Amino acid sequence: MLYLVRHAKAGSRSTWVGDDRERPLNDAGRLQAAALATRLSPLVTGRLVSSPYLRCMETLAPLAAALSMTVEADERLAEETGFAGALTLLSTLPEGSVLCSHGDVIPDTMEALERRGCAFAGAPDWRKASVWVLGREASGAITRAAAWPPPMSAGV
Repeated sequence: MLYLVRHAKAGSRSTWVGDDRERPLNDAGRLQAAALATRLSPLVTGRLVSSPYLRCMETLAPLAAALSMTVEADERLAEETGFAGALTLLSTLPEGSVLCSHGDVIPDTMEALERRGCAFAGAPDWRKASVWVLGREASGAITRAAAWPPPMSAGV
């Protein structure tokens, strides 16, 4: 399995002053990131790869800390990069890897996978801190996907 995570809740884009790449998680997002770490840590056997945007890196930071791993920044998961780079990563990363990206890249990637024959179990979930669980065949083709809803913690 591979795990494609939408970054957790971040501060408001409209009120953020400065480079949007540096917009951090808010308090609710930090709670979501911690809950994601708890859920994903027993499943990780591969790498942690993230959009270089701070909110994505921070989403995987508790998971990396729990596993004594590092989060690798990869521009192919950044906003407005489309789905091609994400598809390449999904086809080349080892099983048990976790990727973190954005609300534009993930739907585009999932639609591209569906066009390639990936079957979705259940309804899509595009909310912040949702996780797509992707089943890959030995050939590398992703043939099945299901979305986990965002973790619900107090105040999230």
